[in-house]
Amino acid sequence: MSFSQQYAVRGMTCDHCVIAVTEEISALEGVIAVDIELVVNGNSRVTVASENPLDTNLVRAAVDEAGYEISD
Repeated sequence: MSFSQQYAVRGMTCDHCVIAVTEEISALEGVIAVDIELVVNGNSRVTVASENPLDTNLVRAAVDEAGYEISD
């Protein structure tokens, strides 16, 4: 069984941003896949598939490490 969670990430503007966020989130334990719908100058939709539900604080920290921010 897998779980899927979506996040709105602000500040992403290009493919480099997508790669940076994907790499940071993918490094979290249990993450199976990361899919990002890039919205330049808006909130990009980040969908994370994982083996177990992820702690939102861990995902927030990963996105922050990449240089971006989850919108609340």
